[in-house]
Amino acid sequence: MEYIALFLAVAVGYGIAKIFQKKELTQLPIILAFSGAFLLSTTLFELLPEVFETGGEHIGVFIMVGILLQIILDFFSKGAEHGHIHIHTEQKIFPLALFVSLSAHALIEGFPLTNHTAMFYGVIVHKIPIAIILALFFQKANYSTGTTLLFLTLFAAMTPLGSFLMDQFPFFQSYGTQINAVAIGIFLHVSTTILFESSKNHSFNLSKMTAVFIAVILAYFL
Repeated sequence: MEYIALFLAVAVGYGIAKIFQKKELTQLPIILAFSGAFLLSTTLFELLPEVFETGGEHIGVFIMVGILLQIILDFFSKGAEHGHIHIHTEQKIFPLALFVSLSAHALIEGFPLTNHTAMFYGVIVHKIPIAIILALFFQKANYSTGTTLLFLTLFAAMTPLGSFLMDQFPFFQSYGTQINAVAIGIFLHVSTTILFESSKNHSFNLSKMTAVFIAVILAYFL
Protein backbone atom coordinates (compact mmCIF):
# COMPACT_ATOMS: atom_id res chain seq x y z
CA MET A 1 0.00 0.00 0.00
CA GLU A 2 2.90 2.38 0.71
CA TYR A 3 4.27 1.83 -2.80
CA ILE A 4 0.83 2.54 -4.27
CA ALA A 5 0.52 5.71 -2.18
CA LEU A 6 3.82 7.01 -3.57
CA PHE A 7 2.52 6.50 -7.10
CA LEU A 8 -0.79 8.12 -6.20
CA ALA A 9 0.98 11.24 -4.92
CA VAL A 10 2.41 11.83 -8.40
CA ALA A 11 -0.94 10.97 -9.99
CA VAL A 12 -2.69 13.52 -7.75
CA GLY A 13 -0.16 16.15 -8.75
CA TYR A 14 -0.73 15.38 -12.43
CA GLY A 15 -4.50 15.56 -11.96
CA ILE A 16 -4.28 18.96 -10.28
CA ALA A 17 -2.06 20.22 -13.09
CA LYS A 18 -4.58 19.04 -15.69
CA ILE A 19 -7.38 20.85 -13.88
CA PHE A 20 -5.46 24.12 -13.66
CA GLN A 21 -3.63 23.95 -17.00
CA LYS A 22 -5.72 26.81 -18.38
CA LYS A 23 -5.55 28.85 -15.18
CA GLU A 24 -2.97 30.27 -12.83
CA LEU A 25 -2.50 28.06 -9.76
CA THR A 26 -2.08 30.92 -7.30
CA GLN A 27 -2.05 28.60 -4.28
CA LEU A 28 1.08 26.78 -5.47
CA PRO A 29 3.57 28.89 -3.41
CA ILE A 30 1.55 28.13 -0.28
CA ILE A 31 1.49 24.42 -1.12
CA LEU A 32 5.24 24.51 -1.69
CA ALA A 33 5.84 26.32 1.61
CA PHE A 34 3.76 23.72 3.45
CA SER A 35 5.55 20.82 1.76
CA GLY A 36 8.99 22.30 2.44
CA ALA A 37 8.25 22.93 6.10
CA PHE A 38 6.68 19.49 6.53
CA LEU A 39 9.62 17.69 4.89
CA LEU A 40 12.13 19.69 6.92
CA SER A 41 10.26 19.03 10.16
CA THR A 42 9.91 15.28 9.64
CA THR A 43 13.61 15.10 8.80
CA LEU A 44 14.63 16.97 11.96
CA PHE A 45 12.14 15.31 14.29
CA GLU A 46 12.49 11.67 13.18
CA LEU A 47 15.41 10.88 10.91
CA LEU A 48 18.19 13.21 12.09
CA PRO A 49 18.24 12.12 15.77
CA GLU A 50 18.27 8.47 14.75
CA VAL A 51 21.29 8.68 12.43
CA PHE A 52 23.32 10.64 14.97
CA GLU A 53 22.44 8.09 17.65
CA THR A 54 23.47 5.08 15.55
CA GLY A 55 26.00 6.54 13.13
CA GLY A 56 28.74 7.92 15.33
CA GLU A 57 30.72 11.12 15.18
CA HIS A 58 31.45 11.02 11.44
CA ILE A 59 27.82 10.86 10.32
CA GLY A 60 27.89 14.59 9.57
CA VAL A 61 30.22 13.85 6.67
CA PHE A 62 27.52 11.79 4.96
CA ILE A 63 24.93 14.52 5.55
CA MET A 64 27.29 16.98 3.87
CA VAL A 65 27.71 14.53 0.99
CA GLY A 66 23.95 14.57 0.54
CA ILE A 67 23.86 18.37 0.46
CA LEU A 68 26.66 18.50 -2.12
CA LEU A 69 25.04 15.74 -4.16
CA GLN A 70 21.77 17.68 -4.30
CA ILE A 71 23.65 20.78 -5.46
CA ILE A 72 25.04 18.71 -8.34
CA LEU A 73 21.61 17.27 -9.14
CA ASP A 74 20.16 20.79 -9.14
CA PHE A 75 22.61 21.71 -11.89
CA PHE A 76 21.02 19.14 -14.20
CA SER A 77 17.40 19.37 -13.03
CA LYS A 78 17.45 23.19 -12.98
CA GLY A 79 15.71 23.28 -9.61
CA ALA A 80 12.78 20.96 -10.26
CA GLU A 81 13.16 19.26 -6.84
CA HIS A 82 12.33 22.49 -5.05
CA GLY A 83 9.64 23.84 -7.29
CA HIS A 84 11.31 25.70 -10.14
CA ILE A 85 12.22 24.49 -13.61
CA HIS A 86 14.35 26.81 -15.72
CA ILE A 87 14.65 24.78 -18.91
CA HIS A 88 14.12 26.46 -22.25
CA THR A 89 14.14 24.21 -25.29
CA GLU A 90 12.45 24.23 -28.65
CA GLN A 91 13.09 20.52 -29.14
CA LYS A 92 10.34 18.36 -27.70
CA ILE A 93 12.63 15.41 -27.03
CA PHE A 94 12.56 13.43 -23.81
CA PRO A 95 14.42 15.57 -21.21
CA LEU A 96 17.00 12.96 -20.24
CA ALA A 97 19.16 15.13 -17.95
CA LEU A 98 16.08 16.27 -16.02
CA PHE A 99 14.87 12.68 -15.74
CA VAL A 100 18.22 11.26 -14.54
CA SER A 101 18.72 13.94 -11.90
CA LEU A 102 15.14 13.72 -10.60
CA SER A 103 15.29 9.93 -10.61
CA ALA A 104 18.50 9.93 -8.55
CA HIS A 105 16.86 12.32 -6.09
CA ALA A 106 13.67 10.26 -5.90
CA LEU A 107 15.55 6.96 -5.54
CA ILE A 108 17.60 8.21 -2.57
CA GLU A 109 14.58 9.73 -0.85
CA GLY A 110 12.97 6.29 -0.93
CA PHE A 111 15.68 4.63 1.17
CA PRO A 112 14.74 6.17 4.56
CA LEU A 113 11.03 5.40 4.22
CA THR A 114 11.40 1.86 5.56
CA ASN A 115 10.20 1.89 9.20
CA HIS A 116 9.87 5.69 9.25
CA THR A 117 6.20 6.67 9.17
CA ALA A 118 6.72 10.42 9.49
CA MET A 119 9.28 10.46 6.68
CA PHE A 120 6.85 8.54 4.49
CA TYR A 121 4.24 11.26 4.92
CA GLY A 122 6.90 13.93 4.46
CA VAL A 123 7.91 12.51 1.09
CA ILE A 124 4.27 12.10 0.02
CA VAL A 125 3.57 15.75 0.79
CA HIS A 126 6.78 16.75 -1.02
CA LYS A 127 5.94 14.76 -4.17
CA ILE A 128 2.52 16.25 -4.87
CA PRO A 129 3.61 19.87 -5.60
CA ILE A 130 6.69 18.66 -7.48
CA ALA A 131 4.45 16.51 -9.70
CA ILE A 132 2.18 19.52 -10.25
CA ILE A 133 5.14 21.66 -11.33
CA LEU A 134 6.55 18.96 -13.61
CA ALA A 135 3.18 18.37 -15.27
CA LEU A 136 2.61 22.10 -15.76
CA PHE A 137 6.08 22.45 -17.24
CA PHE A 138 5.43 19.68 -19.77
CA GLN A 139 2.05 21.14 -20.66
CA LYS A 140 3.34 24.69 -21.14
CA ALA A 141 6.31 23.40 -23.14
CA ASN A 142 3.85 21.53 -25.42
CA TYR A 143 5.26 18.09 -24.77
CA SER A 144 2.97 15.28 -25.85
CA THR A 145 0.72 13.60 -23.31
CA GLY A 146 2.57 10.34 -23.90
CA THR A 147 5.95 11.90 -23.07
CA THR A 148 4.50 13.57 -19.98
CA LEU A 149 2.92 10.37 -18.66
CA LEU A 150 6.03 8.30 -19.41
CA PHE A 151 8.22 10.77 -17.54
CA LEU A 152 5.93 11.00 -14.53
CA THR A 153 5.39 7.23 -14.36
CA LEU A 154 9.11 6.49 -14.37
CA PHE A 155 9.71 9.30 -11.90
CA ALA A 156 6.97 7.94 -9.63
CA ALA A 157 8.58 4.48 -9.68
CA MET A 158 11.94 5.66 -8.35
CA THR A 159 10.97 6.30 -4.72
CA PRO A 160 9.19 2.95 -4.25
CA LEU A 161 12.23 1.33 -5.86
CA GLY A 162 14.54 2.95 -3.30
CA SER A 163 12.30 1.80 -0.46
CA PHE A 164 12.16 -1.72 -1.93
CA LEU A 165 15.95 -1.94 -2.21
CA MET A 166 16.42 -0.87 1.40
CA ASP A 167 13.74 -3.29 2.60
CA GLN A 168 14.85 -6.36 0.65
CA PHE A 169 18.62 -6.25 0.14
CA PRO A 170 21.08 -6.78 3.03
CA PHE A 171 23.74 -4.66 1.30
CA PHE A 172 21.66 -1.51 1.60
CA GLN A 173 20.60 -2.43 5.12
CA SER A 174 24.25 -2.79 6.16
CA TYR A 175 24.89 0.81 5.18
CA GLY A 176 21.42 2.05 6.06
CA THR A 177 22.54 4.71 8.52
CA GLN A 178 25.03 6.21 6.08
CA ILE A 179 22.52 6.12 3.22
CA ASN A 180 19.89 7.76 5.41
CA ALA A 181 22.40 10.46 6.34
CA VAL A 182 22.94 11.22 2.65
CA ALA A 183 19.16 11.40 2.26
CA ILE A 184 19.02 13.84 5.19
CA GLY A 185 21.45 16.13 3.38
CA ILE A 186 19.24 16.02 0.30
CA PHE A 187 16.10 16.70 2.36
CA LEU A 188 17.74 19.60 4.18
CA HIS A 189 18.91 21.24 0.97
CA VAL A 190 15.61 20.78 -0.86
CA SER A 191 13.30 21.78 1.98
CA THR A 192 15.22 24.90 3.01
CA THR A 193 15.50 25.99 -0.62
CA ILE A 194 11.74 25.56 -1.01
CA LEU A 195 11.16 27.76 2.04
CA PHE A 196 13.46 30.50 0.74
CA GLU A 197 12.19 30.42 -2.84
CA SER A 198 8.51 30.25 -1.89
CA SER A 199 8.81 33.70 -0.35
CA LYS A 200 9.06 36.70 -2.65
CA ASN A 201 11.97 38.96 -1.67
CA HIS A 202 12.63 36.54 1.22
CA SER A 203 9.54 37.71 3.14
CA PHE A 204 6.60 35.48 4.05
CA ASN A 205 3.02 36.64 3.86
CA LEU A 206 0.48 35.53 6.44
CA SER A 207 -0.84 32.61 4.38
CA LYS A 208 2.60 31.11 3.90
CA MET A 209 3.54 31.65 7.53
CA THR A 210 0.34 29.91 8.58
CA ALA A 211 1.04 27.01 6.21
CA VAL A 212 4.55 26.64 7.61
CA PHE A 213 3.42 26.64 11.24
CA ILE A 214 0.66 24.11 10.52
CA ALA A 215 3.17 21.86 8.73
CA VAL A 216 5.62 21.98 11.65
CA ILE A 217 2.90 21.21 14.20
CA LEU A 218 1.51 18.30 12.18
CA ALA A 219 4.99 16.85 11.68
CA TYR A 220 5.73 17.09 15.40
CA PHE A 221 2.66 15.10 16.38
CA LEU A 222 3.07 12.34 13.78
